[in-house]
Amino acid sequence: MRVFDDLAGVPAGFGPAAVTIGKFDGVHVGHRAVIGRLREIAAERQLSAVAVTFDRNPLALLAPDKCPDSLVSTRQKLELLATTGLDATLLLHFDRVLASVPAEEFVERILVGALGAKALLVGDDFRFGARGAGDVALLERLGERHGFTVEVLGDIRPDGERRVSSTWVRELLDEGDVARAAELLGGHRPTVSGVVVHGAARGRELGFPTANLSPESEGLIPGDGVYAGWLTDAGVRYPAAISVGDNPTFEGVPKKQVEAYVLDRELDLYDHLVDVEFVERIRGMVAFTTIPDLIATIQDDVDRIRTILLG
Repeated sequence: MRVFDDLAGVPAGFGPAAVTIGKFDGVHVGHRAVIGRLREIAAERQLSAVAVTFDRNPLALLAPDKCPDSLVSTRQKLELLATTGLDATLLLHFDRVLASVPAEEFVERILVGALGAKALLVGDDFRFGARGAGDVALLERLGERHGFTVEVLGDIRPDGERRVSSTWVRELLDEGDVARAAELLGGHRPTVSGVVVHGAARGRELGFPTANLSPESEGLIPGDGVYAGWLTDAGVRYPAAISVGDNPTFEGVPKKQVEAYVLDRELDLYDHLVDVEFVERIRGMVAFTTIPDLIATIQDDVDRIRTILLG
């Protein structure tokens, strides 16, 4: 998949293209259904399949108090989009200038002028342009003028009731239901990426040395608890017991600390950029009155996690 970091990066004469537009936060099954249909249209009409997205949620600029936490970073989003079979993604920097572009100009300059759009695929509630003035009806009128078709795709409802959305995935992660979240993410497990930093070394003292991720990690961290998962370093994947939270047994632990203990192996991971995947929540956080009780519970967690991951 080609990535155009801005409008100037689109080569002259690019296209013709089938295009869809969205935030694509998490690249969940709803997004993947849209992209799957886009690829069908592109194949039928010999077009390039292109997604247009943004380097942040527009609400981060327009209404910060209403902007939810992102499920993935921009880097993670582009990596996930690359797995969908798209030919290209145009990543637009969402700033005041872009936010003020009128709907008709957005279509004429970006979709038609830069990408050579001949087909557009959007949801029925799609809005675009300054103050969200553009809608599907306007797209259809502009399509007649500029020679592109518009197809509207309905919601994806895996349970027959609730539509798939990034909001639903966030709720599941907050509840610690990473397994169900992974289903909505099309099989991609919730993943946090970050640099391993020095911690208080309590895990090592207890016999379970952990890799502590920097607070500046990428990806939405699930709710507090202990999880079975995987840690990936330099392309090598290791089974891990993962702790998320403020660790109620000890004082001074920062909120939402992610610590991963690699099973049956001691690695020097300091300053390494690692991925931590969450497979299944084992339990919630508990405050222990004695260190032996804590060690015994951790050992039980590790035994259960080993069975879950390795059988």
